[in-house]
Amino acid sequence: MTEEQVILVDEKDNKIGLMPKMEAHEKALLHRAFSVFIFNDKKELMLQQRAAHKYHSPNLWTNTCCSHQRDGETNLKAGKRRLQEEMGFVTNLEETTSFIYKAPFENGLTEHEYDHIMIGYYNEKPNINQDEVANWKWMSLDAIKSDMHTNPQLYTAWFKIIFEKFYEFINVNK
Repeated sequence: MTEEQVILVDEKDNKIGLMPKMEAHEKALLHRAFSVFIFNDKKELMLQQRAAHKYHSPNLWTNTCCSHQRDGETNLKAGKRRLQEEMGFVTNLEETTSFIYKAPFENGLTEHEYDHIMIGYYNEKPNINQDEVANWKWMSLDAIKSDMHTNPQLYTAWFKIIFEKFYEFINVNK
């Protein structure tokens, strides 16, 4: 099986090439990504705990799902694809904002991503793919914010960044 390719981009999200995912993370090159946030009618966010064998951030809690767009794939199509692959359902998504972040990991890899944030709504129990996801739960944004302050080591780097800098784009309690 060939390794998944990521879309290398400039700081304005213009495609400048393709590269195998691991190579892009080894070289810390800026590439396109997305983060999906699914809320229920109680305005709680569906969190996932990453599977234990993930190459970085294993067992950490994060937003509902995230990944990389494929060449030629829209952000919304990519978000729906990955939501189905990881959480076992699809729902309508809306793009809210995007930002660039860089997060080095202890294993020598670096996430350097142009991350597109999408929001959707769903009220059912997901059918998680245990190759990708260890567990899931609903939490209010206030409870996440409090727990993230008390236990930051339990959350992924990108989720903490989104929560700190882009809270207004994911806060459906407004």
